[in-house]
Amino acid sequence: MAETFPAQLQTRLQDALAKTSVAADLPDGFVAEVTPSANAQFGDYQSNVAMVLAKQVRTNPRALATEIVELFDTADGLCEKPEIAGPGFINFRLTGDTLKNAVNELLADPAQLGVDRAADPQTIVVDFSAPNVAKPMHVGHIRSTIIGDCLARVSRFLGHEVITDNHIGDWGTQFGMILWGWKNLLDEAALESDPVGELLRIYREVNAKQKDDETLRDICKAELVKLQAGDEENLAIWERCVALSKQGLQKIYDLLDVEFDHWLGESFYNDALAPLVDDLIEKGIAEESEGAICVFLRDDEKLADKPCLIRKSDGGFLYATTDLATIDYRVHELGANAVWYVVGAPQQLHFDQIFGVARKRGITADLQFIPFGSILGKDRKMLRTRSGDTVQLADVLAEAVERARRIIEEKNPELPDEEKAEIAKVIGIGAVKYAELSQFRMTDYIFDWDTMLALKGNTAPYLINAYVRTRSIFRKLGEDFSGADEIVLGEPAEKALALKLAQFAEIVPSILNDFRPNALAAYLYELATTYHAFYEQCPILSSEGATRDTRLALCELTGQVLKKGLGLLGISTTERM
Repeated sequence: MAETFPAQLQTRLQDALAKTSVAADLPDGFVAEVTPSANAQFGDYQSNVAMVLAKQVRTNPRALATEIVELFDTADGLCEKPEIAGPGFINFRLTGDTLKNAVNELLADPAQLGVDRAADPQTIVVDFSAPNVAKPMHVGHIRSTIIGDCLARVSRFLGHEVITDNHIGDWGTQFGMILWGWKNLLDEAALESDPVGELLRIYREVNAKQKDDETLRDICKAELVKLQAGDEENLAIWERCVALSKQGLQKIYDLLDVEFDHWLGESFYNDALAPLVDDLIEKGIAEESEGAICVFLRDDEKLADKPCLIRKSDGGFLYATTDLATIDYRVHELGANAVWYVVGAPQQLHFDQIFGVARKRGITADLQFIPFGSILGKDRKMLRTRSGDTVQLADVLAEAVERARRIIEEKNPELPDEEKAEIAKVIGIGAVKYAELSQFRMTDYIFDWDTMLALKGNTAPYLINAYVRTRSIFRKLGEDFSGADEIVLGEPAEKALALKLAQFAEIVPSILNDFRPNALAAYLYELATTYHAFYEQCPILSSEGATRDTRLALCELTGQVLKKGLGLLGISTTERM
């Protein structure tokens, strides 16, 4: 998303630095960027503005930094006088009052925890997951499903109206095979016990038979034509296939805590395809080429020799046709200002084409393709079972919960079985989600059970355990947090934790700038490690007065931010582990 949202302390420093740049008569049109310091010894924030501008004004970077620092106004008490480091970095250290005020503001804002809602809220349709009917979801669906759900959660939290749509593959050539297989090979008992598994079996069996029997391909195609023509028997079978598939898919979505506002599959747009193509021809946007109908995107150098095919020479429509009809519906009927597609990277050309055609048709909504890489096995090849089959998502999630249960049995065998089961679900599903979301979405990552379920390191169990530790303080206290009369930040570990908590407001809006859930995951890991350091260095329940109140407040806020942040990733928490 092109917009950059407000970022609290960071923005205030940037604004102050921009004013200083005007006073120093520096060039217009640049952003005085301020970023969190990677090392606390260099302050809380830093800027390389002097090094960026030194060449333009033909001066030494350090000399320019000195001029900026001398003019910098700290009258509002935001920070101490900036310091210069190295070749010209400008370092900022927030004042104690600034950090104290930040803590009080967070305590007063449990709903948003300092995160501003969007000044210009949009209506955003998020298209993600989108499995095919009559086939089980496989491990590759993890990425689209989990990334899409996270982006929807963050967008809603920022105040946008979000519409989630599961654009399932419920119409196409595979149904000709399924229809014939249903009529000739179906095992009703198997369909009753495992409907998606049985549908997959008959699809595979028909597919194999076609290789040995050329005539069967034509027979299956005839079944598909009958379906498309509205044949009552075939339509009834198709409707039952879709309903059974949705039931199986819903079980997985329930386990993942993923919800959709719509399940508008390919079939929903079937009647719109012919009129759409006719309209494109009438307006001169589409043209005939070797019997097919195409849109040539000649104005785009990258796509000039890659026409978008919207009707085949035999009259059949394509995915591009359906996706153009889908854009129409989302923009004109759902009122979308933006439509986001969370789909694998190999579909880049497809989306470049349909977005190009949509723009030629006058669509002004913000259309975004949000690609992602692959999930690999330890051999760095596509993750598969030992037999070479695609790994089913249901099996992955079941194994995640089972492995988490074994860890809990070992660590806390005294817990009631019901509580163990619930904790195992939270930890197991959370581990799978976090392993995905902690990666940059374009990175191909290795699926490793031992790593993702580890209690130490950048994992969901480590973060959930940090949350559990915050709650254990109040269990020992015997009561929930009831407020702090005074915040006093005396120890470096207290100040570090207060600063890290305040930065939640900076991180969350930035996620949508380049669709980077991993930025939130990295922040939460830093928060957890900062909290653990505070926990070890600052006695809490044995302290007294304002010090005790402050430390309890920091524990409470850490718990709130971890819970909220993990929730935005789609990960639940538990009070005990």
